[in-house]
Amino acid sequence: MPKRVDHAERRAEIAEALVRVAGRRGLHAVGMRDVAAEAGVSLRLVQYYFETKEKLLLHGLRWLTERFGERVAALVRDAGDAPPPRALVEALLTAALPTDLESRTFHLLHTSYAVLAVTDPALAAQPFLKDPDAAERVLTELLGQARESGLTRPGVDPEMEAIGLLAMSAGLGTAVLAGQRTPESAAGVLAHHLDRIFRPAAKP
Repeated sequence: MPKRVDHAERRAEIAEALVRVAGRRGLHAVGMRDVAAEAGVSLRLVQYYFETKEKLLLHGLRWLTERFGERVAALVRDAGDAPPPRALVEALLTAALPTDLESRTFHLLHTSYAVLAVTDPALAAQPFLKDPDAAERVLTELLGQARESGLTRPGVDPEMEAIGLLAMSAGLGTAVLAGQRTPESAAGVLAHHLDRIFRPAAKP
């Protein structure tokens, strides 16, 4: 009886291979043959699941985004039961900082996708460019809840603060990748700006 192939698992293995080789060489330098070699499969198999490099790249990005969501969820769990809005905001922002191999690879490749999309109309048309909008909505909602609960300083605009925090997090992440700033320094900058948004926690 022929072995049953788990196509979802095989596609995930190829996506993992793409992320590994792109993390070492850069997304622009990765070809389908490189991914096949990294995954230990034939080029024809990669082409069977992803007819073009563009489709492979888009699947890789979706896979990365799912891993990022899992990373945020883990940080939220670490914040304890019913974490306050600030803890959730910090979890979302710090998850994207390149503080270890996984997050460095995520930041590098996600940024590379965005850069490639500037000159590739097909990539630019894909919904992944709207991912920051989803994060912006989540942050805006969290900051709005904090404001309604009296946890923010006077005059805080949740939407404007969310936009600024996400832009700051992305810029700090790039600075860490380039060696201009340490992860600890980047986290400190984010904490400084959160101190400007949130009221000091009440002492027990």
